[in-house]
Amino acid sequence: MDKALIRNRFAKALDSYPHQATVQRDIAVRMTDLIGRYVPQVAHHRVLEIGCGTGLFTRAYLHRWHPEQMLLNDLCPEVEPYLSDVLRADVSFSATDAEALAFPCGQNLIVSCSALQWFESPERFLRGCKALLAEGGYLAFSTFGRRNVREVSSLTSDALPYRSLTDLTGALSDTYQVVYASEEEVSFSFASPLEVLRHLKATGVTGIRSQSWTKGRLASFCQNYTARYAAPDGTVPLTYHPIYIICVKC
Repeated sequence: MDKALIRNRFAKALDSYPHQATVQRDIAVRMTDLIGRYVPQVAHHRVLEIGCGTGLFTRAYLHRWHPEQMLLNDLCPEVEPYLSDVLRADVSFSATDAEALAFPCGQNLIVSCSALQWFESPERFLRGCKALLAEGGYLAFSTFGRRNVREVSSLTSDALPYRSLTDLTGALSDTYQVVYASEEEVSFSFASPLEVLRHLKATGVTGIRSQSWTKGRLASFCQNYTARYAAPDGTVPLTYHPIYIICVKC
């Protein structure tokens, strides 16, 4: 995983991300609701958020809870100005590679929304979070499963190494007690394959693609996408496959 490339692509998409990231916003709201149902009030004292981005989840979370201390993390230092409305004495920001696990211990809740699919080893990171959690601490996260943006990945070689729900819960079983796990598929319609690519670029999801589109490759992609996936009205779908897991430190 080229972290420098990922950071660069997300940094370039920061202005368009809040408007285009419809599914990520819905996931943030869903994650906040699940935390309210499965994470007790005592676990909201010290909170660490991994991959906060422009703060979609952060704002939803802080609207409902008021932690004594919350540390926001993201790979991109460029996101900090987008968090200016939430940063204060009890909410701070750290621009680091989260996979180094260089965070304070004693966290009551570690949460991540739509970020772990970009990690070299999500499993290693999730297991490593145990050392950062206080006794009885909770780990809550969403990521994307193997059918995510499947229409695009079927026509290119740009797919992330998505994990399945079974992969993730299996990796957690020796370290945590899983209290909630689910997955779903959400489909969006676009006017054309080109609009799909523009949407993905505007949300930074093209972060692993190091090659530029040539005119010929772009034309071939659009033709094949339309032939394979177009609806009778000419629109084309794009599928997202979010996964939600909440667990408690054993």
